[in-house]
Amino acid sequence: MAKKTVRDIEITGKRILMRVDFNVPMKDGVIQDDRRMRAAIPTIEYILEKKAKSLVVMSHLGDPAKDTKKAVEKAEKEGKAFDAVKFSDGKHKMAPIAKHLSELLGKPVKLAPAAFGPEVDKMVSELKDGEVLLLENTRYHKEETSKDDVQRMKMAKELAKYGDIFVNDAFGTAHRAHASTVDIAKLLPAVSGFLMEKEIKFIGGVVENPEKPYVAILGGAKVSDKIKVIENLMDKADKILIGGAMMFTFFKAQGKNVGKSLFEEDSLDVAKTLLAKAAAKNVALLLPIDAVVAQEFSNDVPCKVVSVDAIEEGWMGLDVGPATVKLFSDALIGSKTVVWNGPMGVFELSNFAKGTIGVCEAIAKLQGAITVIGGGDSASAAEKLGFAKDFSHVSTGGGASLEYLEGKVLPGVAALLDK
Repeated sequence: MAKKTVRDIEITGKRILMRVDFNVPMKDGVIQDDRRMRAAIPTIEYILEKKAKSLVVMSHLGDPAKDTKKAVEKAEKEGKAFDAVKFSDGKHKMAPIAKHLSELLGKPVKLAPAAFGPEVDKMVSELKDGEVLLLENTRYHKEETSKDDVQRMKMAKELAKYGDIFVNDAFGTAHRAHASTVDIAKLLPAVSGFLMEKEIKFIGGVVENPEKPYVAILGGAKVSDKIKVIENLMDKADKILIGGAMMFTFFKAQGKNVGKSLFEEDSLDVAKTLLAKAAAKNVALLLPIDAVVAQEFSNDVPCKVVSVDAIEEGWMGLDVGPATVKLFSDALIGSKTVVWNGPMGVFELSNFAKGTIGVCEAIAKLQGAITVIGGGDSASAAEKLGFAKDFSHVSTGGGASLEYLEGKVLPGVAALLDK
């Protein structure tokens, strides 16, 4: 999918409006992981080096309306007063983002009081050559995510006043048709940034034209989250390796005892169908052969490795075992394309991280292969475990990566100018 990038358009002396995905995890106003911010820096620096007249950057940060509603309900349930200002400032305000962006760029970043409006209009008009302005959280404006085309376009028209060219580097939101991602592209020349370009190249590449042998590794909790991914990859992959809690839905569908392990009752027939489809298409769908089990979801209780045919009542599987790591490692030998989405176990707990670490190491050691992590928890795991640099590409998109792997057209990508 060849889309125009910021390299393909004259930006010197132009006002650039840029959409980024700075939706980073926050706790008490402190950024917990800035990977998405760092990923956008090359595009921002390129725009500044090319002497754009000004740069206005915009992003969402969480979902204020949704999160506030949940917090209010929680406070009411606990009989506590809800502090709207403290909650909002600590979770959705862009001030910490502006401060950190300034540190990453080594230059001042101004912060607007809203995403658009008279005050913002004035700030944009007063920007000097080369200055950077960050807009407040786009999702403070209900028009951003409205299902009403007219409402979204109303916001897009306000935003369009702030630029001559629209640069979209927010792959993490490319699966959403929002005012600041899709509607704005109808009003300004729209091109991708370098991060979006890389995501299209690697995630798009493993979907559209992967070099064979091609191995897909899927983990995480729910089969239902990955049904369409598995079905789409069956037409392309030579092997599909299944780990994470979703493996227990497949085992239950095969009639195995899974003890207290998490599984999806309403996905058992789906699991049976997927196994049958894989066999019919001659795709090797490999399931784990052993698991690390415990009696509680905790790092502080005894755990042991058992065969997947010997999980006792009262025990739950929380990771794949060492024999499975070897099985999966052997299955990867000789592969030319590998895509991984979803950890093998509860990697946040050290007793149940060995499966994810083992799979990470096996992929990292591959020579001459394109290796891609499709965002989400597997990207967090690779980053936390120190393997991110050993992959060809670690996606910044969670839902966007999954939908791309499903074979869907992402509206944020489709809206960009074709080469």
